[in-house]
Amino acid sequence: MRALLDLLLPPRCPGCALEGALLCEPCRAPLYRRLEEPPGLPVGLPASMPGGLLQLEWCAMYSGSVRATLHALKYGGERRLARPLATALAERWRRAGRGGDVLTWVPVLRARRRERGFDQAEELARLAAAALDLPVAPLLERRQRTAAQHALGQAQRASNTMAAFAPGKALTGAYEGAWVVVVDDILTTGATLGACAAALLEGGAAAVSAITVARDR
Repeated sequence: MRALLDLLLPPRCPGCALEGALLCEPCRAPLYRRLEEPPGLPVGLPASMPGGLLQLEWCAMYSGSVRATLHALKYGGERRLARPLATALAERWRRAGRGGDVLTWVPVLRARRRERGFDQAEELARLAAAALDLPVAPLLERRQRTAAQHALGQAQRASNTMAAFAPGKALTGAYEGAWVVVVDDILTTGATLGACAAALLEGGAAAVSAITVARDR
């Protein structure tokens, strides 16, 4: 099916517009820049960890070809890009992750999912879980719309997202007491991941870590 799709709709690299390449090697390379770096926050970046998280990892900075690739997936509907992005996620977690029993994702609003036809974080989580040979489950529910984060300060972002998530039914059942790894596409202030961690711990998770494709700042 993928081969037929490539034949009918030849991919174009979102980073450099090379026709026939879903994501060419030079544009893919930044996703692996941190692969050999030790776990944790690099020297020179803000060292604050969102509350409730034991570990926070990401693959690359949100710029250049990484930014273009995420935009093509998230807003352009190019779902084929989820696989190379998820592969990078899995490789970074395999090298730097310190635990994890099950993967989940930061869910979008139902209206946004209907509009796009998919949830990009779910796509990433499911593909990364398969690569890591770990289970994946919908352990978070989005329960209210929040204001646009980019227009808010850091304190406002935290309060804006804190009530946005609730533990999913699967968490209070099969995965109660599990170490959960939350997957998302982009990390900005960490307010969203902190809210997810709070909901998961409230629902019975033993520990929460997180990994994203990119970090914005």
